[in-house]
Amino acid sequence: MTNGWIDIKNTDMMLIMGGNPAENHPCGFKWPIEAKRNRNAKIIVVDPRFTRTASTADLFLQIRAGSDIAFLGGMINYAIENNRIAKDYLVNFTNAAFVVKDGFKLPEDGLFSGFDPATLTYDKATWNYEEGGDLSKKTDPEASSGKTGTAASGAPPALPANAAYDLDLQHPRSVFQLLKKQYSRYTPEMVERITGIPRDQFLKAADLFTSIRKNGDMTKAATIIYAVGWTQHTFGTQIIRTAAMLQLLMGNIGRAGGGVNALRGHSNIQGATDMAGIFDNLPGYLKVPVPADTDLTAFLKRITPTASKPGSWQSFNYWSNTPKFMVSFLMAMYGDAARKQSDFAFHYLPKIDRNYSWTEIWDNMYRGAVKGMFAFGMNGVMIGPDQHKNIDALKKADWLVVGEIYPDETSEFWRAPGTNADEMKKINTTVYRLPCAGFAEKDGSMTNSARWLQWKNVALPPPGDARLDQDIVAQIFLRVRDLYRKEGGKFPDPILNLTWPYTDPEHPALADLAKEINGKALADITDPATKQTLRAGQQLPGFAFLRDDGTTSCGNWIYSGSWTEAGSQIARRGTEDPSGLGIYPNWAWSWPANRRVLYNRASCDPAGKPWDPERRQVWWNEDAQRWVGNDVPDFKPDSPPKDHMGPFIMNPEGVGRIFVPLAGMADGPFPEFYEPVESPVTNLLHPNQSSSPVVKKFTTPFDKFGSPEQGFNVVCTTYRLTEHYHYWTKNNPMNVQLIPEPFIEVPVELADQLGIRGGEKLKVSSARGSYVAKAFVTRRIKPMTIDGKKVFQIGLPIHQGFRGIQEDADRNARTPANLLTPTVYDANAYTPEFKGFLVKVEKA
Repeated sequence: MTNGWIDIKNTDMMLIMGGNPAENHPCGFKWPIEAKRNRNAKIIVVDPRFTRTASTADLFLQIRAGSDIAFLGGMINYAIENNRIAKDYLVNFTNAAFVVKDGFKLPEDGLFSGFDPATLTYDKATWNYEEGGDLSKKTDPEASSGKTGTAASGAPPALPANAAYDLDLQHPRSVFQLLKKQYSRYTPEMVERITGIPRDQFLKAADLFTSIRKNGDMTKAATIIYAVGWTQHTFGTQIIRTAAMLQLLMGNIGRAGGGVNALRGHSNIQGATDMAGIFDNLPGYLKVPVPADTDLTAFLKRITPTASKPGSWQSFNYWSNTPKFMVSFLMAMYGDAARKQSDFAFHYLPKIDRNYSWTEIWDNMYRGAVKGMFAFGMNGVMIGPDQHKNIDALKKADWLVVGEIYPDETSEFWRAPGTNADEMKKINTTVYRLPCAGFAEKDGSMTNSARWLQWKNVALPPPGDARLDQDIVAQIFLRVRDLYRKEGGKFPDPILNLTWPYTDPEHPALADLAKEINGKALADITDPATKQTLRAGQQLPGFAFLRDDGTTSCGNWIYSGSWTEAGSQIARRGTEDPSGLGIYPNWAWSWPANRRVLYNRASCDPAGKPWDPERRQVWWNEDAQRWVGNDVPDFKPDSPPKDHMGPFIMNPEGVGRIFVPLAGMADGPFPEFYEPVESPVTNLLHPNQSSSPVVKKFTTPFDKFGSPEQGFNVVCTTYRLTEHYHYWTKNNPMNVQLIPEPFIEVPVELADQLGIRGGEKLKVSSARGSYVAKAFVTRRIKPMTIDGKKVFQIGLPIHQGFRGIQEDADRNARTPANLLTPTVYDANAYTPEFKGFLVKVEKA
């Protein structure tokens, strides 16, 4: 979230897409309802199903699953055509005025400039700004220099230091003009043909959402709220990008009641990504080295950005501090072994030479390259696409270690329905099941959607032989380290030199880890700005103290400040809210720097005065010559407005990116609408390039794809229920009593066509497998007209599988829903496409 749960109460307008918070985030949904009740805020819900969230909406639109970019692109087109944009914000706080390199091509044919059909990747050299300074009043393309950033021979293109720009937004290659051209194709008529939303309904939604900028009003704010209904597509990252662009266009980022706000589906999903639960990041979103990074200097040169901006503007470019973050991380990892003369033990870090994302790991296991797996709190058989393939992959592994509180489908993959006794005898995978502690049986912190780190205490001890997760990991590590000490190994140094400074090495206290993650001084250091001195061994007050000379250690720079010399900031429970904005600065701790709304300098106009005096977050104090406010300013505190420093301090440009240059995105600097890999229609914008050109299709016998010509003509999407929590609560009798068996949600019209009544069994088949469950016949999903063609959609809850309470075993096929889903993923975030694929529906 750019903002936070409570901040939603400050909004004037909500667009909720790709999420169903009333059912999946019911506690958090109180804040949209509070905004509606107290501020008369309007709610627009766009969803394939009429959900409980939709029942609270002022306007509900049913959309075809997977067509979100067409809808949002149409919103951008409407906002521009009707002048419902934030002009001063757009010019000063985004890259709308930047001029793009000559040779860049928009995807009228479905392809941006630079596409290589042999590798299914883009050469992104033209996805860059020109160098050349102020081109205002110079609309002739020949007037620009044609130069872009310079790079060493063989190095990838770089951003130009002095980006060309046109503050009038009239240059034909300005980002704004390219944006306008890109989405001019997304007319209300085209939106209707692609999404199935009638033209008049789309126009009603576009008018309502953009009405906050009617007649140039800048006091109001709108928020966009989403969840995995957006992320779980082959273009999921680009859906979110489109929403961010719309919010930048309308001046809603950095504002109280604004932002683009992701609703995390688990209590610590945000914390997992913060702490590098993904293969290509280190903690704090630092990049992972690659084989070409010959030493720390080369690595830091590659990943540390340099400012790229109009010459007279300023850019804080906070990622320029990457060397401080990285060296401090290496000090936390390797301690005494991380010294300047050893390149701070940089060579101990693994270097990624390929894609190690979740789907790739399982594909490699299927192919025999991955021999074993630790699965802790991760039910891979249920989670991943195409369960048949995942189960077969586990059959090929040598060993599997599962740490869980219940036996699950992964630890008992060999008992999957359809596996007979003879087949079981042929499975040679050794399975180790380790009983772990449940969430109430361990302490520690969780980081919620709003980036709040909140400490929790133990409610009761683990039962029987169950152990704490960190104890299991610690004891395995210490035994592996002993083996390296005794027997040596190919490269033992990273294992032998890993710091393990915990009071009880076999039972590390999570408080010790929290302190280590926060960071400490390794020598006496003084902050040159504040003159504050820290003694060696003291906890750091924040990441401003980090050094690149080995005098500080920090496990995750964005968490620095969470456990200081004053104690655990994440255990605080102060309920003071002086501003009334729901900031609660003394409740827990929010990264970064206890800041509640990111990029909050953008809540003020270029002169430093709040756009809305009633919802003041931060502002420039002329007397103090500093930025001050109710929230922690997300800005250089002493940078006066006259210096024109951009508010988006994590970008080299200092401004929000409507156009993403160079390697920022794998599939285009602007989002373009592509059909899901399986679609009932071809792409109306470019039929010859229907789905994303950079999507990888796997090639095992399990990787099959269906088409309408094969009879797969119904769109299927998956979702969660309030009564179940993913794959765990089917072991809880009370939850099972509420929803005892799976069902398939089908529209009345489709049921009538098939001669099906509610409660009768349906068989849903994709190119990969079949799923049988009772029909839940409903009017919550209606047939849609897509380019003149009637298209049905169905919904499938994800929770049930072949483990759990067995009371309905005789009435339940006990097959997982993801038997049906395809093994394809987003080219940026590598998230599989669960939310839009093709099936055929028939009587069981």
